[in-house]
Amino acid sequence: MPSLPLSPSMPSDDSIPSVPRQLARTRRFSLGEPGQLSVTADGKTVLFLRGRHGTDHAACLWARDLADGTERLVADPGALGASGGIDAYATDESGRLAAFALAGDLWVVGTDAAAAPRRLPVAGPVAEPVPDPTGRWIAYLSGRALRVVDVDGSGDHAVAEPGADDGAEVSYGVAEHVASESMGRYAGHWWAPDGERLLVTRVDLARVAVWYVADPANPAVRPRAVRYPAVGTANADVSLHVVPVAGEGRVDVAWDRAAFEYLTAAGWDAHGPFAAVQSRDQRTVRILGVDPGNGSTALLREQRDAAWVQLVPGLPARTASGALLTHLDAGDTRHLAVDGEAVTPPGQNLSEVLGVDGDDVLFTAVPEADPCSTHLWRWSAAAGPRQLTHEPGVHRGVLGGGTLVRSDEVPSRAETPALPLHRTLLRVGERRLCVAVHLPSWHAPGERLPVLLDPYAGPAMQRVKADRGWAAHLSQWFAEQGFVVLVVDGRGTPGRGPRWEREVHGDVLGPALDDQVDALHAVAAEHPEYGMDLDRVAMRGWSYSGSLAEAAVLRRPDVFHAAAAGAGLTDQRLYDAHWRERFLGHPDTNPEAYEACDLLRDAPNLRRPLLLMHGLGDDNVFPAGTLRLSSALLTAGRPHETLLLSGAAHRVTDESAAENLILHQLDFLRRALG
Repeated sequence: MPSLPLSPSMPSDDSIPSVPRQLARTRRFSLGEPGQLSVTADGKTVLFLRGRHGTDHAACLWARDLADGTERLVADPGALGASGGIDAYATDESGRLAAFALAGDLWVVGTDAAAAPRRLPVAGPVAEPVPDPTGRWIAYLSGRALRVVDVDGSGDHAVAEPGADDGAEVSYGVAEHVASESMGRYAGHWWAPDGERLLVTRVDLARVAVWYVADPANPAVRPRAVRYPAVGTANADVSLHVVPVAGEGRVDVAWDRAAFEYLTAAGWDAHGPFAAVQSRDQRTVRILGVDPGNGSTALLREQRDAAWVQLVPGLPARTASGALLTHLDAGDTRHLAVDGEAVTPPGQNLSEVLGVDGDDVLFTAVPEADPCSTHLWRWSAAAGPRQLTHEPGVHRGVLGGGTLVRSDEVPSRAETPALPLHRTLLRVGERRLCVAVHLPSWHAPGERLPVLLDPYAGPAMQRVKADRGWAAHLSQWFAEQGFVVLVVDGRGTPGRGPRWEREVHGDVLGPALDDQVDALHAVAAEHPEYGMDLDRVAMRGWSYSGSLAEAAVLRRPDVFHAAAAGAGLTDQRLYDAHWRERFLGHPDTNPEAYEACDLLRDAPNLRRPLLLMHGLGDDNVFPAGTLRLSSALLTAGRPHETLLLSGAAHRVTDESAAENLILHQLDFLRRALG
């Protein structure tokens, strides 16, 4: 790409490491990073997935002795003849038996011995294998059925599969689209503690609308049909059933599925199976105990909220003594609740329940005083809540067998980022907005530079955190090119409590955009040494922040002079029902909310440079919205640039394409602000 220096003190492009290439090569520094930690029941060993180095795509299963720190390779995909890696694994209750899928095959391995993994001869392709708690059986998905096989490879059979009365769109044991994309429920089958039965989903997609994903670069290839439950349309019909491993006797679980069509969570512990179900308007969640003998349900807890009931990862759950864990929103604090009573202090916002070990609960919380940090906490009835970490940062861990393992205690083999961060975390303005300011390493105080806002700013993610995540290093790389880069978490982002989250109820763009503007002006006023040139301000973003970047130049051209917007959602009706209706309601009852967020209406207002980007294979945010905006801009006679990525999905994974996509944005921003 041609270079257009924006500052006399800026170094040449050749002297700045290629962070975009490194991000693509390392999958955003995730390769070589330990993941999916679990502790064996005796508390002596932590299991985890990790590549051998920072560019190794074939993640292996490892065991680390917690007494002496020695590591042992449990399963190496390369040694098993596979070119890919292990994406996930599951263990029995003891942690001594692990199962995983590799290239469509089912493998099991003992984690406490030097025995080699064994491939079980089963009906494939295999997905989501899970050993039963006793270590006798493995349940796995194959096709549209849930099957079970003995750990010695015998007795492979279906325990739940479509029958004569089931249509072609019925599957068993799976998590439907909105469950995995919007609810945080990734499983569709759960073992009973004795390994004799399973709680299983039945998912019928027959009434879900069919959308198509085409590849215009290959016109001979038929479009791919997907069932997509868009805003205001029918969802999948999801039910629950108890099935035995051997013999007949399926039991149907009963609840008012017409009033509570979403299954947000389920499980089976020592106190029996349970399920959490949610109404279509998401204002009510009921937690139900299930009688596995007859399928009847009993109400354990009901949660209500005038906007929506937040789904907290890891909840609901129960302790060994039977206490029900949920959350309780009170004012500006989200508390951990035990049997309906808050047990955590005000000002500590529950983020996630990481696990329950007997009567101990491990969870994370974000302090009101420092929303850039996430701390580990532990609660038990005997000891109450205890904060385990205190230094600023984003902390995670795992608990098992009475042993706590912090994530940073397992060595990483990820690559070191090519650029160090030159970042300052601030709180600015009336709303004490969290802002990360990235300055070039070569910047002289007061030297004037253009400003690039590089947020996410949506309800799904915090960006301003006291960690060194991949996105911070990309922001720093943009700063090295000659920008003051601001990352702003405004209203609606996680970590600031329930009231803050609900500020975007009814309008997912307006408050977020106002906060970007307010933060920009506040930082410029409070820190003149940054040399922010408010006559040259741009925003870049992808997904939600792609929409925000589009809104920035369409609605606030007085502030923003250019935008590079990728995979934006221009018409809110083009997203899935569960996620978008959470914030805007049903379009039949709240059409004005959708109209207020409709960027197509703003197309005639464009008078700033705008770059639109979208992968044509994107089935998360469909490219239809970007194409419609481009068409509306053309009709209105508003010049803009459109970059369509053939074959790319919501995330661009090809190494060269991913690097050049970033370089193209840089070139556009330099031309637009030059």
